[in-house]
Amino acid sequence: MKRPFNLSAVLNRVEKAVASYPKAAMFELYERGYTTLFEQLISCIISIRTLDETTIPVSERLFAAARTPDKLLKLSPDELAALLYGSTFPEQKAQTMLGIARAAQEQYNGELPANFDQLTALKGVGPKCANLALGVAANKAGISVDVHVHRVVNRWGFVQTRQPEQTMRELGDKVPQKTWIDINRLLMPFGKHICTGQLPHCTTCPVLEYCQQVGVTKHR
Repeated sequence: MKRPFNLSAVLNRVEKAVASYPKAAMFELYERGYTTLFEQLISCIISIRTLDETTIPVSERLFAAARTPDKLLKLSPDELAALLYGSTFPEQKAQTMLGIARAAQEQYNGELPANFDQLTALKGVGPKCANLALGVAANKAGISVDVHVHRVVNRWGFVQTRQPEQTMRELGDKVPQKTWIDINRLLMPFGKHICTGQLPHCTTCPVLEYCQQVGVTKHR
């Protein structure tokens, strides 16, 4: 018999379980001093379809050359793409970043606005990156859903959704606002290391008694 789902209890257990694992990339970069909204948004662009193990060093390599919109705009598209080597679609991401930097300079006096609608109006900036950058850099409540978060909350049976965008909306309705930023901070490493896509560690999972194990056919 499973216990009635208690989000607060589950997240408390998850926090203890992931304490020994590396932090999600944006949170790790923040602790390393990359704290501005621009840096966080640029790092999130780098992270798209890219592992954290690559996102962090690529971000640091880029920021060694350019940490502000004006400095980034001094790089050519080819120079910027070369700095993004290792991440997926470096040429495409270079164009996106140059567009973001240009908008910051021309529309916002060099500093991106801490506003979801204005950020997502920028070409190439989706809800996931906008919410994550705002949550980490500006401490503005937002839910960021990646493949790990999407998988975990559906496996728990907490939501029943097919796409991450649907999951974000469902979680926004069901999760207290004060907990929104914790969703990505905790569930990304939890999904990566414990509640894995293949063969999740169910036998040692700290929240097994709350989890409906939706879709799990084999586990460790």
